[in-house]
Amino acid sequence: MTNSQADLRRTARNHVRGVVDRSGSSFGWSMRTLPPAQREAMYAVYAFCREVDDVADEPGDPVARAHELENWRTEIDAVYAGSPTRPTGVALAGAVRTFGLPKDAFGAIIDGMAMDLRGDMTAPTEAVLGQYCDRVAGAVGRLSLTIFGGADRVADELAHALGEALQFTNILRDLGEDAQLGRLYLPRERLRAHGIVSYDPATVLAHPNIGIVCAEVARLARQRFAESAALVARAESRLKPVRMMIAVYEGILSGLERRGWDNPGAPYHMPRHTKLWIALRHGIF
Repeated sequence: MTNSQADLRRTARNHVRGVVDRSGSSFGWSMRTLPPAQREAMYAVYAFCREVDDVADEPGDPVARAHELENWRTEIDAVYAGSPTRPTGVALAGAVRTFGLPKDAFGAIIDGMAMDLRGDMTAPTEAVLGQYCDRVAGAVGRLSLTIFGGADRVADELAHALGEALQFTNILRDLGEDAQLGRLYLPRERLRAHGIVSYDPATVLAHPNIGIVCAEVARLARQRFAESAALVARAESRLKPVRMMIAVYEGILSGLERRGWDNPGAPYHMPRHTKLWIALRHGIF
């Protein structure tokens, strides 16, 4: 490796670490438990997810943002061809070489971001929501589990179940923030079942029956967490970071449930002392 190549990789590693640090994500706690090579690979995957998500969420010309998502598809092609051009791409190229990450998972994540950009996620049907969850969360799970120790049937089932559990929790946590972007991820079948016929996010969040819908989605998340825990119990200790991820997000879900659904659009942040307790319990320090 030449000095310039080493410098480029060092810059890429610093870049993706910075993306993780600035995000304040709950995933950061579980990533810190990993051995160095796995941790650097997860930082690269997270940075990719964060950066394509920013394309979908930031204001601006939708056509230009759609073009930028396509640019990311081109970058992923370059990653697998060994010629990345962006710092995150350079970091991903190292992860791909080391762990053999599936290329189609990156394409699925970009497809999920495109659903947001097109406006598909305003009271989607349950089928569309399931497709979205598989793209933006299940695909991340497939990448993560490959990094943690390889892909197998249990890993595929776990990626699907945990992806839905995490995404349902995110939906409930971010209702207000998503509404400001004109998005509403609650499935329309459940809204209609409880007399909510509007798909305008602000109107839905103000409806007297919104708490019933939120409680139902929370129960779905609990079911998926239970399925995930059962699958993790069948796996080896290599899935320790998954156990921690489940603990963190179940903690978020529990906090939302304790707070109640009277004002579901209010921001929610897990208390730092709770994160610290989870970290200590799962041996991060």
